[in-house]
Amino acid sequence: MAKNGGNPRILAAGAAVQLLTGIPAAWGVFQKPVMEEYAFTRGQATLAFAILVASYGVGCAVGGWMQDRSGPRDAALWGTALLGGGSLAAALVPRGNAPLFLLVYSVPAGLGSAFLAPAVLACAQKWYAGRKGLATGVSGAAMGLSGAFLTLFVRGVGGAWGMRVCFAALGAVVLVVCGASAAVLQNPPAAPGKPLPGIPPRQMVATVQYRLCVAGVALAAPPVLLFSPEILSIAADRGLPEQWAPLCVALGSAASAAGRLICPAVSDRTGRKPVLYAVYAGLAAGSAAFAFAQNWWVAAAYCLLTFFYSGGAAVQPALNTDLFGLAHAGVNYGLMALGMSAGSLLSYAGSQLLPLGARHILAAACAVAGGICFAFVKPPGTVENRPQTK
Repeated sequence: MAKNGGNPRILAAGAAVQLLTGIPAAWGVFQKPVMEEYAFTRGQATLAFAILVASYGVGCAVGGWMQDRSGPRDAALWGTALLGGGSLAAALVPRGNAPLFLLVYSVPAGLGSAFLAPAVLACAQKWYAGRKGLATGVSGAAMGLSGAFLTLFVRGVGGAWGMRVCFAALGAVVLVVCGASAAVLQNPPAAPGKPLPGIPPRQMVATVQYRLCVAGVALAAPPVLLFSPEILSIAADRGLPEQWAPLCVALGSAASAAGRLICPAVSDRTGRKPVLYAVYAGLAAGSAAFAFAQNWWVAAAYCLLTFFYSGGAAVQPALNTDLFGLAHAGVNYGLMALGMSAGSLLSYAGSQLLPLGARHILAAACAVAGGICFAFVKPPGTVENRPQTK
């Protein structure tokens, strides 16, 4: 590892990248304009969101493998091309052609965001091996704030010139900002003769810990993803003035940023599992509160959910390297993120098949089940000091 034990440029580059990859958190503000611009039904627009998140989960595994094989810079550059190119392509999709939108936007944008995430997270954790919670928290906070930034971007650019111009402008910004940030990324110099600790992916996926963690990640998604694409209409239906409903997305993004910063930092001191217990308890309590919330309490309950959901997502990469080491951090994190794909598809099915009241029950049940999964995960550190194996 580097002698200085850190590299602020890596944190800054990671934060800049993550600021532009939070489209899932902000999809609530995309949903209605996309439906109007492209003549999509509610189900088609929600499916675009679900495929985006599912592609993110699958892409994390591929992007993580690329990051471990050729370094974070190459993975991030590929991610930049996919995310930026997908946004530019979305501007050209004809009205009513939902399959083409899924193909040229949802899939590449999800994959591109996924290539970028392991690159910046694994790189930061290697530079800050003794403060992994801090490393993931800084870039994670930027990802949380991404929702607020994208809300302003969509309402400003999209409101003035339409969603096609908005997608094209967003693609251009991604290519410039993420491309410049990717050029900064590099792994720290390795200590001579001392390989990084860790076990390879093939061994990791055979462990009970991995299966429990993936299940826990999947079960964290429904409390938020069952509702986030429709948060604007839910807020308006429950008495929040229509002009203030978009504030739910911005406030939820701020809460997400706080969760991504606070939860990993606390986990550095208290351990990962106690924080994860609090995360799933918070998701269960937030789901119950959200079911009955009215007026401004809708925004408060939604913020509670986004805080804990994002906080848990930011703790997970640090738990992953605690359990399985740093040697294959990129691909191992990506394989863990497959739980996000499963959770996204479960949430999409629930949003289409269940009435709103039943969705609240499903959300609370998933939060409780996710906490139980992590209760059976072995304490962190069980394989952290193993040498790299082939």
